[in-house]
Amino acid sequence: MKIKVFSYIHLKVVIILINKISLKHLRGDVFGGLTAAVIALPLALAFGVSSGAGAIAGVYGAIFVGFFAALFGGTATQISGPTGPMSVVMALVLTQLIASNPDTGLVLAFTCVILAGLFQILFGLLKLGKYFVMVPYPVISGFMTGIGIIIILLQISPLLGSTGDSNALAALSNIPSAINQQNTYATLLGVTTLLLMIYWPEKWTKIIPAPLFALITLTVFSSTFISQQGISVIGEIPTGFPSLIIPSLSLDTLYDVSYFAFLLAVLGAIDSLLTSMVADTLTETHHNSDKELIGQGIANSIAGFFGALPGAGATMRTVINIRAGGKTPLSGIIHSITLLIVILWAGDYAQYIPHTVLAGMLIKVGLDIIDWRFIFQIKKVGLFSASLMLLVLLLTVFVDLITAVLVGMFIANLVTLDRLTHIQLDHITFKQGPELLRELNSEISSSKMNMELTDDIQKKLSKSLEHTLLLAIDGPVSFAVSRELSRRFTENLSFTTLVIDLSNAKLIGTTTAIMITDLIERTKTKNKKVLVITGNEKINQSLQKLSLATLLDKKDQFNNREQALQALI
Repeated sequence: MKIKVFSYIHLKVVIILINKISLKHLRGDVFGGLTAAVIALPLALAFGVSSGAGAIAGVYGAIFVGFFAALFGGTATQISGPTGPMSVVMALVLTQLIASNPDTGLVLAFTCVILAGLFQILFGLLKLGKYFVMVPYPVISGFMTGIGIIIILLQISPLLGSTGDSNALAALSNIPSAINQQNTYATLLGVTTLLLMIYWPEKWTKIIPAPLFALITLTVFSSTFISQQGISVIGEIPTGFPSLIIPSLSLDTLYDVSYFAFLLAVLGAIDSLLTSMVADTLTETHHNSDKELIGQGIANSIAGFFGALPGAGATMRTVINIRAGGKTPLSGIIHSITLLIVILWAGDYAQYIPHTVLAGMLIKVGLDIIDWRFIFQIKKVGLFSASLMLLVLLLTVFVDLITAVLVGMFIANLVTLDRLTHIQLDHITFKQGPELLRELNSEISSSKMNMELTDDIQKKLSKSLEHTLLLAIDGPVSFAVSRELSRRFTENLSFTTLVIDLSNAKLIGTTTAIMITDLIERTKTKNKKVLVITGNEKINQSLQKLSLATLLDKKDQFNNREQALQALI
């Protein structure tokens, strides 16, 4: 009975997560899905080869990720599958795990993919989707440009007919030898592919996209006329449905697998949600970022179980789907089913595809990923933004992607915090004596305070305020303000009564609240009087949690300035 109830609950959760499939836009979805599949096939083959997992892993990555991300995701028109950034990281994962674990490295790599999917599901359940697109633009620009450069560097040797490298540094250092040992025929095929990809007329794309045309014509040409010229080809690929992979994890491999899984999860989340935003712009709709992360996570986990490449939302394929008429998740499902039919029917022919043709395609992908708009406007964006973008770019290419993003975010947040601190400090004032009296008179005369100011009260108030310091915080303050606030306070110590007005503060952080209670304690130890105006219930609660009640009597705590002034008279 318990098993039946458990199964029923799981089935109900799955049904809730599945997107409703509508046939209302069937014609557009069919055409959009078919068109996206035509674009996806050659790219999936290329990403599979470049990652080191094999061409078939790329195709099945497009099938599994595309199908399940469409079924469970939060962006109706998104086409998902292997992407440039994800294939770069997967190449790193495979290289390092196989090198350190020759017997189980491949299984560990796909365990990373499964775990990455689980991380993404967790991101979605924790509603972290909105935070992945809060990355400052210079960081995203440097990060994506760095990935574009990595893809280009990794494909230069294959373009020239040599063996590819596993990382950007090795690829860069091997370029001279690749040039010296280049295969002229392979180079011509690769360069022709690249030129076709760059200069293919837009109007011809509706008939046949450049990647598919280049793949078919140059493969036929190579296998028919120059097959004896030493051109490297994909070779035989497995046909039929892929076998199930059983995840493997031990204490020795836990750190590496978790690290790479987290890297894939974060990169996939950023890649997917940026594509979702592009789709929103084109369709004038709004995606559900948390649902999208859950969908991507489910898709990547399933892909990992079948030895397929991880994927993310693919911008070019998504845009093509939308322009071809795709409007619902059905277009993504049709895209995947089409790829499955093609690979089962025509998989035998893929073995003749030259590596150099795929390299030409991927160099174009790398060029497209580079943020040329930011680069061309770099003189206009300011020194800090330009420097930050360049730093993230260099870290991405020569260190690693996680370090690049973390360092970029850290520096960007520090600078933003510094700017906010200066703005917040403008809302913190210290006033004493005549200056304070003038402000209070102005507030009373303008009816901001409901208080009658007789000559007798005026005299008493004037005398009292001569030795009263008002610390007023008129806006939200963060922890970064506390040190400067404490420094300014030490410059205004000639008083016998301190009034701290927090009625307009709106928000104070824990650090600032601790600093305020510290000011109260320091003042009280010098036998000086302290009055506190809180007004805001949340601020009052924050201070009470820090034992304000033990520092101040109830009679010294007020809800507004009028009450505090009455206590001063």
